[in-house]
Amino acid sequence: MKRTQWQQMTIPPLVNSRISILHVLVVALSMALTFSAWHFSKKQAESRIEQRFDASRDHIVGLLRDRMLKYEDALWAGVAAMESHDGDMTRAQWRTFATHLRIDEKYPGINGIGVIHFLSDQSLNTYLDQRRSEQPNFNIFPPHDHPTYMPISFIEPEEINAAAVGLDVAHELNRRTAALASRDTGDAQITGPIVLVQDAGAMPGFLFYAPFYRGGVPTELGDRQNRIDGVVYAPFVVRKLLDGLLAKDLRHTSISISDAGQTIYDEHSSAEDLHDPAPMFTEEVQLNFYGRSWTLDIRSNLAFRENNSYVQPTVILVGGIVIEALILSLLIMMARANRNAVAYADKVTEDLRIEQQKLVRSNEELERYAYAASHDLKTPIRGIGGLTEMLKEDLEDYLSSPGANPEIAMSLDLILDRVQRMTDLTNGIIEFSRVGAQSEDCSPLDLSELITSLASDFGLASHQVELNSSVNAVSVDPVGLRRVIENLVGNAVKYHEAVADLRIFITCQKTSDFLQFSVADNGPGIDQKYHDRIFEMFQTLRTGDAPESTGVGLAVVKKAVEVHGGEVKLISNIGAGARFFFQWPKDPKSDVVQGARVAA
Repeated sequence: MKRTQWQQMTIPPLVNSRISILHVLVVALSMALTFSAWHFSKKQAESRIEQRFDASRDHIVGLLRDRMLKYEDALWAGVAAMESHDGDMTRAQWRTFATHLRIDEKYPGINGIGVIHFLSDQSLNTYLDQRRSEQPNFNIFPPHDHPTYMPISFIEPEEINAAAVGLDVAHELNRRTAALASRDTGDAQITGPIVLVQDAGAMPGFLFYAPFYRGGVPTELGDRQNRIDGVVYAPFVVRKLLDGLLAKDLRHTSISISDAGQTIYDEHSSAEDLHDPAPMFTEEVQLNFYGRSWTLDIRSNLAFRENNSYVQPTVILVGGIVIEALILSLLIMMARANRNAVAYADKVTEDLRIEQQKLVRSNEELERYAYAASHDLKTPIRGIGGLTEMLKEDLEDYLSSPGANPEIAMSLDLILDRVQRMTDLTNGIIEFSRVGAQSEDCSPLDLSELITSLASDFGLASHQVELNSSVNAVSVDPVGLRRVIENLVGNAVKYHEAVADLRIFITCQKTSDFLQFSVADNGPGIDQKYHDRIFEMFQTLRTGDAPESTGVGLAVVKKAVEVHGGEVKLISNIGAGARFFFQWPKDPKSDVVQGARVAA
């Protein structure tokens, strides 16, 4: 019984067989693609995660380098200040300099900025007298056996660095070695690991030196050693430097820094909140600068692991398997839907074709009606005009008499004016309805003769209309092209305030598919907000004493150009004239005249 019901399904057995084979092929291919995508995604994920770690590493190194360069700039600014005072600034002057430097705002992580002078036994007493005149309790400490004294003369802000004032950095090897290296090289140098005397926490730190000399910067080693005046320096606590530079909540890595095997900063402790006991990535970077070599041990932390897991490939695999099950049902549904869609599309296409034919017939009927109605209106309009002229002639004696009512003559003239407007309007409608109707026996339109004819028709001098064309004649719908150019020229004449000053420039150039025409004038121009409106039927921009228009001419231009697959564009601004561009089908038989320039 069940077998009988299966055989009675509406799908023919042949179609079922084909769909089943298609199912097998699609599912097999889909499974292969799923596993390929899973494998590829896994490799891509691993590569992206490694790239993110590399980017984080490079970001840390770059930030550290950039920040040290910024600190170095501050030191050299201090050197420039000292040199501008011949190396003899007072404590008050240095405080003014440091205040304007705004180290708390612009140089986070720095403890301060100060001056260390290099002294010998001969200059020591003079130096002490000068310092004690500013700070009566100033003393140099601690004592040592080195022949050169290197006391810290002053440092700002002094409140947090007061313990360092008077400290002779020559007493300790790392401080002294970097100071002498800075003197001998003329470059900025940093010390090996030290503990700042002003740091109550006794955390690892270092000093940053930049030298200044008497009488300018010497170029020889001996001169540098003899003419050294001192160094501008900045003390740093490494943890404070790193906290200000690399906020932990803004990165997914932890770092430690060691100098000559001594750890000066360490985030790899298990006490750290984001410590990863088995980091996904670790790398050591040697950072050589300012006379020291720092080893940066960079490791990914738990935040990195959380944001860079391998979940995506697994999701792809599981999702792919789920999709296979959906594909089987979707293929059957799509096959049925496709048959229905094709049938519906055929029906809609046929309906649209019928509607299109109806629209074409309707448009043709409307154009015929407009033409017929306008043509039939011309007879009574002419009759009204003729009767008005006769009435005016019959009343000529009365109208010229002293007692004549002037309103009668004005009314007759007004009737004649309205008759002429009706005539122009019906002619415009007839012209618009005939656009696109080409005469088969028309001869090609000679552009030079057209320009001469238009100048004569509009009462213009020969120099007022100029043609610049690479084409002699146009054979494609010459009547339509003449109508377009004639309307554009007539429009320019109609709206120019002083026709004697009017200049019209017409150009024609060949392109790959069309002839590109432009008609430009030096008239009053058209406001940009009306550029679209003027091409609509019965639209006119007449204002004040401007001549009255039917509003049909530019609509005829637009329709004639678009019938031939072209487009009309206008470039114009008030007071800058108008330039109309349009395309016309190319006449393959016309001769190209390079550089042709004709004046009508």
